[in-house]
Amino acid sequence: MQSFVIQGGRPLSGTVRASGNKNGALPILAATLLASEEVRLSNLPRIRDVEVMVELLADLGADAVWTGPNEVRVDSSGVTKTELDPDLCREIRASFLLAGPLLSRFGRAVVPPPGGDVIGRRRLDTHIHAFAALGVEMEMNGAYDLRAGKLVGTRLFLDEASVMGTENAIMAAVLAQGETIVGHAACEPHVQDLCRFLVSLGARVEGIGSNVLRIEGVERLGGGSYRIGPEHVEVASFAALAAVTGGDLTVEDVEPDDLVSIVPAFRKLGIELEVRERTLRVPPGQQLRVVDDLGGQIPKIESGIWPAFPADLTSIAVVAATQAHGTVLVFEKMFESRLFFVDKLVSMGARIILCDPHRAVITGPAKLYGQRLESPDIRAGMAMVIAALCAEGRSSIGNIRQIDRGYERIDERLRALGADIERGEL
Repeated sequence: MQSFVIQGGRPLSGTVRASGNKNGALPILAATLLASEEVRLSNLPRIRDVEVMVELLADLGADAVWTGPNEVRVDSSGVTKTELDPDLCREIRASFLLAGPLLSRFGRAVVPPPGGDVIGRRRLDTHIHAFAALGVEMEMNGAYDLRAGKLVGTRLFLDEASVMGTENAIMAAVLAQGETIVGHAACEPHVQDLCRFLVSLGARVEGIGSNVLRIEGVERLGGGSYRIGPEHVEVASFAALAAVTGGDLTVEDVEPDDLVSIVPAFRKLGIELEVRERTLRVPPGQQLRVVDDLGGQIPKIESGIWPAFPADLTSIAVVAATQAHGTVLVFEKMFESRLFFVDKLVSMGARIILCDPHRAVITGPAKLYGQRLESPDIRAGMAMVIAALCAEGRSSIGNIRQIDRGYERIDERLRALGADIERGEL
């Protein structure tokens, strides 16, 4: 098993470019099944989750090939298969995103249970209910066997603002007969990116960026070229690691609108960020101090549906809070297992009380010491990397396959910023 070996205590400084958004790339790749012509995608993060999605498309019969380090060409005109490979599906949760396009194009999709991070219950009910409203019937025979005739537009109100559920509903509706209105839709930056991609192919989608989408079905979608938007979670991860190590860091290719809830939350931890047109800078030598609520009350950072603070950043916020003077409550509302990694931070010297599966109280600053750790999921893995970078001494982090699933060449990019990090075998 591969691991990262990190010698902490160095400020990370320099310039780094944001990767393409993983959670934008995956549905956009799935949506290439809807195109009647060749599609060229650029700024794709070269990570395992994206590679698996490309492999799934190829297994279905698409001509899906990497044409550059971060570019893929997909021609789905030769696809006839509607049953997904179980082994590939076990690797990523996003395999279920292929259900909507397959149903839209063929009226059939057989999708094995997806894999992905173990961060709590991750229900698929929202997807299934949306499909049913569009005319899909389902049987369970060890896989989700979904069938439909011609999909017909309808008015949907999603039972939760599920990102993937919204994306599947959109992809099923763009070629459906008539109009579909999706209420209580997720509107994260990657959902918006999927909508813009589909519009570039000829889809009719209104309300992009809101929680009500209006989709008018069309006969066909064409082809074209599209550039994936930047990964705001990665941008925030780099900002946090620069702040806790005292570095002077600039992140390029940033979309400021995607940081609308991140900058205020980081400011509660005393992290000051300079956001310009396409860059974010973390000034050096910051003395992090928690900003109390009015009356000296303990402040709270809580995740929620966009544009609230992203759930994918709660792990990062916990680590940043360990280095700030004061006390803060981090409230992870969405996944009941995401905060279970904090015991590893406690072993490093952090002062954290895990109140329940969703809430942790952090008091800092705490001097962290290097430990042997293991990454339970993508975001907690990156949080452990940040903790190790600001800790005294040597840390080793196992199961880094999880980190590689979400962060492209993270060890190489961190070394370029001055980190002492090596990839090895446990």
